[in-house]
Amino acid sequence: MTSIVKQLTEKELITPPRWMPDNIQLEIIMGSMAYGVNSDDSDWDVYGFAIPPKEMIFPHLQGYIPGFGTKPQSFEQYQQHHDHDPDAHGGDGQEYDLTIFGIVKYFQLCMECNPNMIDSLFVAQELILHSTQVGQMVRENRRLFLHKGAWHRFKGYAYSQMKKIRAKDPCGKRLDAVRKYGFDVKFAYHLVRLMSEIEQILVEGDLDLMRNREQLKAIRSGEWTEQQVREYFETKERDLESVYLKSELPKYPDEKRIRQLLINCLEHHYGNLDRCVIDPDAATQAIADIRIAIERYDRIYHH
Repeated sequence: MTSIVKQLTEKELITPPRWMPDNIQLEIIMGSMAYGVNSDDSDWDVYGFAIPPKEMIFPHLQGYIPGFGTKPQSFEQYQQHHDHDPDAHGGDGQEYDLTIFGIVKYFQLCMECNPNMIDSLFVAQELILHSTQVGQMVRENRRLFLHKGAWHRFKGYAYSQMKKIRAKDPCGKRLDAVRKYGFDVKFAYHLVRLMSEIEQILVEGDLDLMRNREQLKAIRSGEWTEQQVREYFETKERDLESVYLKSELPKYPDEKRIRQLLINCLEHHYGNLDRCVIDPDAATQAIADIRIAIERYDRIYHH
């Protein structure tokens, strides 16, 4: 299927970098749809990653010396909010919020266990809008990005949601919810969601974003009180500290394997990367081989 970015570009509804529409590798739906708590009028939060021109990832190919001269153009992410396509869904229309990362930035955020990025790797199959073979490679290796450091990132995000439950200046739908329930139920359900997700990650080394959708729907519809949400968080945080210690996940990301996956993806897209990437292990072995050859030469001709 043609990517949403390409469709919107061809309709002249957005103007991303020229190279992007034909180089989208993965597009998925995030937000409330990913967690199974969406309503009929929910926007589509579209996340994904693209592979930019080779020179943007490997600026030395342009002769650039780091720290000297004008730094070549790079790419990390493209964002566009509230893009309305009136022709979508047979003329019913659809509004999109777009966030497309460069593949390197995407890998880095996933390796750091950024909750949004980790979630984007584990959305249900039916929420994948567009995927190339590179996108499939990343999806098939999604568990490679999980490690115990995710606990600290998810807990930090959960704390930020807790602080926002009592929003000082809510507006729009959030203002209506605060007036109705006395607190921001959207931030409340995200807090509970984050704690549920990290428990799955630490215990199972896997993630099902929709597993607790009924619980999240109940919170979003005001069936939990603010006090219940806060008590849940306090209890879950205490329990998960023990779960973290017992988790069989690696303590840190396997950067070497993730780097190799990134290189494999880039080679699949660009072709051979011998001019772009140096394998440090291969370089070390080559130096060792040269040293052995020199020592052998010395023994033969100087003794």
